[in-house]
Amino acid sequence: MTRYPVSPAPTGRSAPVHTPPRTYWWRARLHASRTTALALAALVLVTAFLAAAFPRAREAYETDGVRHALGSAPPDQRTVEITVSRADLTGGDPAAAYAAPELARQDRAIRGQFTAPLRVAAADAVHGVRTTKAPAAQDAWLPRPEGLTPLLSLYAVSGLDRHAGVTRGRLPHAARPGARTLEAAVTVATARTLHLHEGSRLHLAGLTVRICGLLTPRAPQGPYWAVDPLMVAARQDVSVGPPPQRYWRAGLLLAPGDGPALPAAAEPEKFWRYPLDTGALTGRDAPLLRERLVSLEHGAAQARLRTVAGAGALADSAVDGLLDSFARTRAAIAPVLAVAACGIGTVAAVVLLMTAGPAAARRHAELALLRARGASLAGLTGQLAAETAAVALPAAAAGGGLALLVPGERLLPSLLAAAAVGLLGTLALPLRAAAAHRRARPAERGDLVRARPSRRRTVAELTLLVLAVGAVLALRRRGTAAGGVDTLVSAAPVLLAGIAALVLTRLYPLPLRLAARPAARRAGLAGFLSLARAGRAPATAGLPLLALVVALTTASFGGSVLAGIATARDRAALTAVGAEARISAGRALPEALRRAVARVPGVTDAVPIRIGIQPADDNGPPLYLVIADAEAYSRLARATGLGAFDARELADPGGDRPLPALVPPGFVTRFGRAPMALQPEFGQLVIRPRVVRGDTPAQPGGDFVVLSSRSVARLHPDTYADPANGPSLLLLSGHALDAGALRTALRAHTPPSQPARLTLRSAERAALADSPLQQGAERLYTTAVGAGAGFALLALLLSLLRDAPQRAQLLARLRTMGLTPAQGRRLMVLEALPQALLAALGGVLTGAAAIRLLGPGTDLTPLALPDAPGAGARNAVRLPFDAASLLLPSAGVLALALAVVLAQARWSGRRRESTELRAGDPR
Repeated sequence: MTRYPVSPAPTGRSAPVHTPPRTYWWRARLHASRTTALALAALVLVTAFLAAAFPRAREAYETDGVRHALGSAPPDQRTVEITVSRADLTGGDPAAAYAAPELARQDRAIRGQFTAPLRVAAADAVHGVRTTKAPAAQDAWLPRPEGLTPLLSLYAVSGLDRHAGVTRGRLPHAARPGARTLEAAVTVATARTLHLHEGSRLHLAGLTVRICGLLTPRAPQGPYWAVDPLMVAARQDVSVGPPPQRYWRAGLLLAPGDGPALPAAAEPEKFWRYPLDTGALTGRDAPLLRERLVSLEHGAAQARLRTVAGAGALADSAVDGLLDSFARTRAAIAPVLAVAACGIGTVAAVVLLMTAGPAAARRHAELALLRARGASLAGLTGQLAAETAAVALPAAAAGGGLALLVPGERLLPSLLAAAAVGLLGTLALPLRAAAAHRRARPAERGDLVRARPSRRRTVAELTLLVLAVGAVLALRRRGTAAGGVDTLVSAAPVLLAGIAALVLTRLYPLPLRLAARPAARRAGLAGFLSLARAGRAPATAGLPLLALVVALTTASFGGSVLAGIATARDRAALTAVGAEARISAGRALPEALRRAVARVPGVTDAVPIRIGIQPADDNGPPLYLVIADAEAYSRLARATGLGAFDARELADPGGDRPLPALVPPGFVTRFGRAPMALQPEFGQLVIRPRVVRGDTPAQPGGDFVVLSSRSVARLHPDTYADPANGPSLLLLSGHALDAGALRTALRAHTPPSQPARLTLRSAERAALADSPLQQGAERLYTTAVGAGAGFALLALLLSLLRDAPQRAQLLARLRTMGLTPAQGRRLMVLEALPQALLAALGGVLTGAAAIRLLGPGTDLTPLALPDAPGAGARNAVRLPFDAASLLLPSAGVLALALAVVLAQARWSGRRRESTELRAGDPR
């Protein structure tokens, strides 16, 4: 017997009311579809991370680029120097103007006028007085290479005690006012060259200088010393007048307080030298820094400077030129990156919108029922927005937070990008549901194509076509090298892909329907059924097809960009070296060296070459006479691809007939094809142009004349056999040369008195990509292309998974009718193949069209080659057709589509028909 609890008797007090816990609808929905929610969260997180990291990564590589541009320049080019000549001094006492306290006061005032981003490295700054015209030393014991007296510049500079160590003696002390004998120190290198020592006396015009110490610079390559090399070591100069004569120049380092004594010896000049501090400089600071420098040299800042330093103060710096070069490269790179950013952004947005497709299809009956029972469209949309916001917004915040780990300066662009991704992820499902359930409609089949597109769709497609044509014309007319980012131009590949997607969507069902008619008359179910199902509204229609075509177009365009960059760098490195390795010297190379390098692992051929310069009769550029064994040189030319020719074309004709020569087209233009005489060190040679090639390994792109060594040896056997006239150049061909072994062989077989230079093609290739601005832009572009390919595959998966339940149910029904597993796999492959082929074909054609139409206006030179001429130059790097970039992404789409349908066929074949076929299932 079941016992029920007895309610207590009512009392005067009311019993407490127990309210059941409130259950939020969105929380229940998320709990019921955890897998879908986690997938959406992962997609939003990755997309938000990419969107937020893009501006930070761009700022990071631009910052590295501007710091490298200034940091890699010589010290004199990254220094601001302010000078005041004697004629521009103000005040009645010139000696007071050169006093050390006055110079220090002016130094502090000048630094106070520098504001960020114009920051100076205070530790390496120097100021003082120097002579602009070096006085001559009258002492006869000083070295005179060709009889001219040495010229000695005087420097009364600050900070000498901090930047030099005393090797012998001591630092100079300031002399008394009016004294004619001063103390000076010199570096050890200067003392060794001029035979100076502690106690040496030098007699100048009006002054006597006694050497009191020998110094060793602590950082001779730093800005304190390297800006004025005379402070570090003596050097030989050549006089201007005929005949030119060599003489010594050096610098004497005085005490800072000896500045007032310099006018007695020569024309003095006050100076302040400030090396720039680039440690805190960013890419965004570059335009403002240039503005500050220009103002300091020619603008309002110069007027303020003259109130402190003097009426004639002049500021000079080469930093603004370096910043101009950086700005030109950055402006030329920006449009190319904008094309990739626009493409990947469009694909990511479309994929986020596509994520709502499976959810909207799965919940179509539920939402239709809610609308039929009176749910308002705004209320339904709000409920769905709350449900997706609980997933998308935290994921977007997490992605944006992870993006902050990427080095960068500004937060706002990254936060806005992450917020936009979160908003799109939140609104994708509500907007799609609102569009589908705007009006209550009876259930209808979703796999039918509308008989005629609406007028709105026609107008939208025509508008997109006009925008695409305008973007392409703008890019072809303006070019990417013009600098600046144009949104319409950046969206040109996306617009082309959109047009292609719309055209393919309209034309797609027609050929399949025509093909289904003859298939209906044939025996077998798979052909007709697959074509009939594929001919209806395909899974790749609309957003999926747009995402795939845009992603494939972006990947093809981006892959071609990267391929063009790699090809240009390979070509430039090959042109610089002429082979895989080049060994050159000013005199003949030993034969033992050739034998040694020929045995180095990786070396296929070592070709010795005699090369000399011949003056031209037309007073034009000189000719490079190249003499080599015809057979070996022909193999080298074929291996490198630089002017391949048949060795028999340079065979010795015998007798006194002119020697056949290989020449460039410019030679024929200048001299024609008539015989002409050359006069090398071997003796006179009469040549006739026989082979015309644009390049040759020994002198790529130059004005060369290539002759067979056998012909020259026959005509001049004695002089040709002279060891002094031996080959001075070795060109090595092969693969994966051992650079260490080559350097070892070079050191072992070349005497110290005959230095030889080894140049590797791999080293030249690496040097072309050492700029952080180029490396960062290339990495960012590669990441964008990879992300676009990933989103394309994801779009394909979403389009296939959307119809996966219907395909599984179809297979289950057909298996109850006797369909074998092999026939089921064939049916699914034939159904998915036309759709995948459509996307792949559209991607290939649109990518090829984008490259063909946009290639002439796209200059890759700033990305590929540092310090190269910009657009319009003859060697500008244009966008090439790269077959791998066009075909591999589309092949990946096909392979993934086949893999997905085969996996689904195998998975559904293991399930029972009763699992798929349920009573009342609307699928």
